[in-house]
This record gives sequence, C-alpha cells and structure tokens, in this order.
Amino acid sequence: MADLEPVLATLEEYADAYCAKDVDRLMALFVEGENISLIGTGGDELCAGRSEVASVFERNFGEATANTFEWGWKHVAIYGDAATIAISLIIHLTADGAKLRVPVRWTVTLVKTDAGWKWVHRHASAAASSQDEGTAYPTDGG
Repeated sequence: MADLEPVLATLEEYADAYCAKDVDRLMALFVEGENISLIGTGGDELCAGRSEVASVFERNFGEATANTFEWGWKHVAIYGDAATIAISLIIHLTADGAKLRVPVRWTVTLVKTDAGWKWVHRHASAAASSQDEGTAYPTDGG
C-alpha cells in the first residue's frame, strides 16, 4: 500500500498557509507551470492558470481570516504517481468580526514530482441545503 503521509501532509501545509494568508506558500503546493485549476464554492470561482488561482486566494483573504481547518471524513487513492484526496472539512474563520464555521467538501488531485507531491486541481463544494438526507436530488422544486 502506498504511503499516505506525504499526500496528507499537503493538506496541513495548505491549512497553515491559508490561515497565514500566504499566497506564495499556497501556490507552491501546486505543480509548476500554468496547467493548474481550482473550483471554489462561489459561482464565479472557476479558474485555471496561476494568476487566476492566486486571485481566488487573494479575494478570500480580503473577505475573511481563517483560524483553523477541522478535517472530517476522508478517502485517499494513490495510483502510481497520481493521487486523489476526497475530504470533508469545516473551516473556522472570522469575517466582519463574526466567527463562522464553513462546512465544505474537497477533491484534490495530486501528482508525484521530484519535489514531492504537488496539487494539480482543487475542487470545493458545499452540500446542497435543499436536499433531504437519503435523497439523490434537491426536493424543494427549485
């Protein structure tokens, strides 16, 4: 079985860098070059390339300060030099003086490089609030 520790360590580095509002450290988690992407929870957070990904982080940092990441359910699949992390988490943050808990789900795609495991893509989503537990689709008709 592949060693999960180096792959999972990238999550902790992300959380530390995000809480420190350190865009350079966050970008260092991704592979070199422009072939990276990020999908966030915002409707307009569909981006590819280093400048677009970095701009999402900058916008997030302007709106709130993350304090801690609380990791939840996770599954890691490693196949040779590629890995996928599926994980749920709660980001504890402060925005406009209010303390918030933001539950999200992530999928992170990584590749093994000479510099270690690097991210290629990160997708964040929020669970559908209009979807009843045990159902496949939203039930509010809209």
